[in-house]
Amino acid sequence: MSTSPALPPAPKAPPPLSPGGVLRGLFVLRGLPEGRWLFALRCGMAMGLPMLVGVLAGDASAGLMAATGGFTSLYGSGRPYLRRAVELALIALGFAVAVSVGIAIAPHAWLVIPGVALLAMLATWIGNALRIGPPGAYMFLLACAAATAMPAPHLTALDAGLLVLGGGAGAWLLHMAGALFKPRGPETSAVTTAAKAVAGFIEAVGTAHENDARHRAAIALHDAWEALVSFQPAAADANSTLGRLRALNRRLHLLFAEAMGVASRCEAVPPQALAQAREIQGQAARPPANPQPLDDEAIPLGHPSAFDMLRDALRPGSPSRRVIVRVGVAAVIAGALGAAFHLERSYWAVAAAVLMLHQGLDWTRTVQRSVERLVGTWIGLLLAGAILSQHPQGLWLVLTIVALQFTIEMLVMRNYALAVIFITSAALTIASGGHPIDDLGGYLLARGVDTLVGCAVALLVFRLLPPRRAADRITTQLAHAFVQVGETVRHLARGDVTSAEALVARRDLQRRSFALAQAYDDALVASSGQRRRAEELWPALAATQRLVYRTLSTAWALEKIGGEAAREAAKAMFEDHGEQPVRAALASLATAVHGGTAPAPLPPLPAVLAPELRNVHECLLRDEHRDGAA
Repeated sequence: MSTSPALPPAPKAPPPLSPGGVLRGLFVLRGLPEGRWLFALRCGMAMGLPMLVGVLAGDASAGLMAATGGFTSLYGSGRPYLRRAVELALIALGFAVAVSVGIAIAPHAWLVIPGVALLAMLATWIGNALRIGPPGAYMFLLACAAATAMPAPHLTALDAGLLVLGGGAGAWLLHMAGALFKPRGPETSAVTTAAKAVAGFIEAVGTAHENDARHRAAIALHDAWEALVSFQPAAADANSTLGRLRALNRRLHLLFAEAMGVASRCEAVPPQALAQAREIQGQAARPPANPQPLDDEAIPLGHPSAFDMLRDALRPGSPSRRVIVRVGVAAVIAGALGAAFHLERSYWAVAAAVLMLHQGLDWTRTVQRSVERLVGTWIGLLLAGAILSQHPQGLWLVLTIVALQFTIEMLVMRNYALAVIFITSAALTIASGGHPIDDLGGYLLARGVDTLVGCAVALLVFRLLPPRRAADRITTQLAHAFVQVGETVRHLARGDVTSAEALVARRDLQRRSFALAQAYDDALVASSGQRRRAEELWPALAATQRLVYRTLSTAWALEKIGGEAAREAAKAMFEDHGEQPVRAALASLATAVHGGTAPAPLPPLPAVLAPELRNVHECLLRDEHRDGAA
């Protein structure tokens, strides 16, 4: 009789795409994160200040052009200030380049379509690989479209780029102002969030929500280490705020590892564990003056280098590469249609297509986003018409843009369709350059047609270049996870868990777990057949997740012991068998998953990881028997 612990229930799949569900989505209002109004106010000021300077200097068009750089304020939230300073500077430079390139190629019709397509692909590649976050690559295309439509013939491409860079510099200063008051605010927030997530996992142990809570806690802890390590200089004084926060986050990791170990044995988590998590959450705001010293060797690695992430995004089979190609094809088709039908500004159609595709959403969410974009745009054209018919000038123009931008940021997380109404109005008001529109009705109609063309092209290209079969991605990620567990076990067996090579193995194993969860989530919103196959694979996936976290918790336990004691403990864990039977079992499981065959019988295993490996083996065996019966 199997002694495998009970697996958590599979997450529920969302309802299938239907016209009723799409329409209901237009009216859903979501919650806002705390302090969102401050972010919205900062974004409004970042747009308004360059415009105000331009108005006072007697050149509203130049002010509106510079305001394009104010889009820089939309990025970088949550990043530590040192990292934020570099990232925002590069983003501001990116906006300046995008606008300059757009203005430079606009007079050359043969360059427009390939130039815009290349710009869209580069922005998507860099934005997604480096995880710059929403609104991602789209804003660079929107800035290009708005700038090239702006009536400012007295500005050269270089002039426009410098103005945008100046607006970006203003947004940089506003975004960095918080460092004067709470220089370690982002890091504190990251540790607090991680402590809250660990407490949530401890409370969820033994319930139907355990798996989801564990995944949220793992991501929060990983994000906290990124904020404390990846985005920081390597050295940190133990008594500095950063050093104290690192010590607290390490305590959280050890607490999380202990809770996972208890959960894997189907035991109750001691009550003091939850109290400790709550205590750490409180201490994060005021780290203790004399924390336990944290050796450099005890600091995990954060995410890979920027070069590695850019390279990984282009690897064969990478979902990011499919998204980049999809964006490029859509940009070319939308631009070609614009040229063929003599659309006045085909940039807008390209920007709409890129918006639908650059985030790599699934089909359901792409359709939902397209409908929201269309409905919001066409209603927004009415508001834009009302604003432009009044032809606001001077301070009224500045206040209008500030009010629109503030409203956008307050609405975009609550209801995207509602936010698009104001996004459309702001974009067209900026593109007007402060000048009256001769044929306002034709101008508005053209923008509506551009959006319709862009959304239609995006949906067509998505169908022509669909994502890889989601269930195949699950089996691929399962095999990768087994291989990475084996790599980590190689270090566990020696009690060596803090060397540079061991830390890389542990980091990559954590990332494999995230990729496995993402593959399952993607399958749930794919076709009915893919969803059904994913649900069949759920037991194997959940058992593999348990194996991964058991491996990581063992590494944390050995790290806590440290030194020669850790090596002796590892030797006892693996008994006389050593690491080879465990790695052989993992290789056999990876081969079976790759080949779609039944896994070979497991060899005799040491006590460490044996229950988890047997559990995975049984789940894969049941899945193979089910396939054979089918």
